[in-house]
Amino acid sequence: MKVSQSIYFGAGALLALSLTMLGGSLLAQSPTGPQSGPPPAQQSPAPQKAPDSVQQQAPQAGVTISVDVPIVTVDVVATTQHGDIITGLKKENFRVLDDGVPQTITNFGPTDAPITMVFLMEFSSRGYNFFAARGKYWSQYLLSNLQPKDWIALETFDMNPRIEVDFTQDKREVMEGINHLYFPGFHESNLFDAILDTMNRLKDVKGKKSIVVMASGVDTFSKHNLDQTMKQLRQSDITIFCIGLGRAYENMTDMRGGMGNLARMDYLQAENQLKVFAQETGGFAWFPQFEGEMSGVFSDVAAHLRHQYSISFSPSGGARDGKFHKLKVELLAADGGQFTVVDQKGKKQKYQVYAREGYQATKGGS
Repeated sequence: MKVSQSIYFGAGALLALSLTMLGGSLLAQSPTGPQSGPPPAQQSPAPQKAPDSVQQQAPQAGVTISVDVPIVTVDVVATTQHGDIITGLKKENFRVLDDGVPQTITNFGPTDAPITMVFLMEFSSRGYNFFAARGKYWSQYLLSNLQPKDWIALETFDMNPRIEVDFTQDKREVMEGINHLYFPGFHESNLFDAILDTMNRLKDVKGKKSIVVMASGVDTFSKHNLDQTMKQLRQSDITIFCIGLGRAYENMTDMRGGMGNLARMDYLQAENQLKVFAQETGGFAWFPQFEGEMSGVFSDVAAHLRHQYSISFSPSGGARDGKFHKLKVELLAADGGQFTVVDQKGKKQKYQVYAREGYQATKGGS
């Protein structure tokens, strides 16, 4: 919050002090404390050890996508067609296109900052409490894939989002928070509002940050619609990973006579929404059907976050046109030729590059 100060002078004193105040006002108005803008891309502040009597603070180092200055940073992950992470990539292996125009990469490197994650879980009474129960019991597999340095917060939603556990490095706190979830309060599942509310809480957190959504994907009563949600996602630097529970619910209902065609279409649309949320922000979406898949799903989530490459560039067009810019990240061989991936038998494999699909530029002068 900016606080302005006004000092009133007499007519004679005003003229005498005008030159002094002109130079001093710049310092007086300089903001103090944490700033929302990104630090220079090439700098990475050394971590500071907090006193034992003071709770450790979430990491503030790193860079974020920002269109307030003409620097864009995007996190990238590359995998084989089987989902194996491609490691050992160099700066010359990447080409970034901004609205189809190749850009000069100004900063590049693997991102090794601790994970900062909000686990956002649907806890509504929909489906005879199916989604609340699956979310509660399947989420336990997440914690075993986190490291002591990682930060995680637990948030649930039905009609409204609720912070169950604020950011902590103590995984026991998160498990206790999950275990203390008993009976859902409402039937509603306001997914869009919950995502936007969580994004708003994270907007001033610097560094790598992500939201892991475990939900049916169905939105029942949100104040925001899909278009409004997508517009705000494009203006954010948060990566979203989605774990859809719709297929598991369909399996359960099929064992009990099946759901109607209209309901099945609703869950198909919900699955597509979760896919779009992930694709738009450079994340990934999984749709497990059985509990046995969950350990692998959360292992993949952690692997994506730990093996990202951070790429920065200054848009050649200036990024001041107020438009949405489409991004595309391609892989190249070191000599600029076609990039290839082979398995242990020397057979070529297809690969996939995961990066956010674009950024929203501001409109203004240089």
